Amino acid sequence: MHSADDIAMPFQSEIPKQKWPVHVEVRLKSRATARFNTIQTHVMNWIASFDRINLSSSLIGWEDVPELASSVEQIATSDSACPSQSLLIDEMLLQVHVYQPFNGDVDEEFANGVGGDEDDETMAATVRELPNRSWEGLWDSLIYEDNIKMKLLDYIHATLLLSDAGVDFNLVSWNRVVLLHGPPGTGKTSLCRALAQKLSIRLSERYSHARLFEINSHSLFSKWFSESGKLVQRLFSNEVESLTAARASAMAGTEPSDGLRVVNALLTQLDKLKHRKNVLVMSTSNLVKAIDTAFVDRADIVQYIDLPPRDAVYEILRTCLSEVMSRGIVIPENIPSLQQALIYERTAPAQSSVAAMPDGSDAHGKSKLVGLRLLALATECRAQRMSGRALRRLPVLTLAKHISAGSIVSSYSSKVNGSTPAKDSSSNADVDTWLSGMETVVAEQATQRGNLI
Repeated sequence: MHSADDIAMPFQSEIPKQKWPVHVEVRLKSRATARFNTIQTHVMNWIASFDRINLSSSLIGWEDVPELASSVEQIATSDSACPSQSLLIDEMLLQVHVYQPFNGDVDEEFANGVGGDEDDETMAATVRELPNRSWEGLWDSLIYEDNIKMKLLDYIHATLLLSDAGVDFNLVSWNRVVLLHGPPGTGKTSLCRALAQKLSIRLSERYSHARLFEINSHSLFSKWFSESGKLVQRLFSNEVESLTAARASAMAGTEPSDGLRVVNALLTQLDKLKHRKNVLVMSTSNLVKAIDTAFVDRADIVQYIDLPPRDAVYEILRTCLSEVMSRGIVIPENIPSLQQALIYERTAPAQSSVAAMPDGSDAHGKSKLVGLRLLALATECRAQRMSGRALRRLPVLTLAKHISAGSIVSSYSSKVNGSTPAKDSSSNADVDTWLSGMETVVAEQATQRGNLI
């Protein structure tokens, strides 16, 4: 006779810890000649000596490893779905990606070359080799809500998993088409470029070469009747990404019938491309209702990219301010993270005026004041429905209109003239002056927008 506890014992087992995928990106120097798999092994061995690693951060200490110091330029952990800011080594599914970016931002260009007329040589598309050094940091600079970037990466990995598993395409189908839509200035095109850059790094072991084709959508239409469809076919023979307009207007007679041929040719080429595992079609639109429904139906992901919410605005403003501080334009101060600033806001007195904000006489008070002022500025920017593009333009307008740019000692001028480094220069703007300037610019822009109505 056994008790209930005795019977349950053999079936009890320890619940395994959840392991989170963590991607470590290793950027090599331009002239490095070491083999990628050799560097990967050295990085894995080096990381094995750690107890815990911070996520979304640059790692330090690899400079002390001779095999890495001679070839590596940077080692960083990428963003992760894990809600924690750091993980123990045994909580990670570590994936190390070694890459060597192409230098420069020179794009190869393709002209349409239709009709035999040199006057019709419109630039049809550009192609850029990836990963590219000019797009380093682009992924991290894009800040959205709802974890949009991770969702897009998860989609790509899902399609690869299904392809590798040999899933019957007639039973489970996908098109490898992503459509991003939303207001202008929200970073849709930048997100496409950043995603292509990120995939070229993450999939470097699978695909040794990556290229991004960007089409000038206006070039799809030729002045030579019936040639536009051929143009699309020719471009898609090189595996490109593009954008379509609705056939409905063409059928209604508001668009030339040649436009209908363009859309039909595009849809045909999309159906051909979906069988290629190494092609992803990314498209953007400010007017999703104007896009042909057949194209929308082919998109596996139709993602709305909205104007940034207040929390995202704060992060954009914080990264802008951190950048001008790091370059010696503004005297460095501690800028609190969004989480810390929100704590300051919850514990602050129920008063909103700058005069009622905490005293900034000590370092902690100063940091708290900066965080609260940035949050207040973020609230105002959100109320004005400012786009990410407009937000990242604020430092330029602040410097041009409200700070004496001529008195700023930049890092470059310090190097050239042998003067005191800018970060130690008392002539440079302090954070209070800078924040006041940004607040004034935002107020001025609100007035100017009011004049446009």
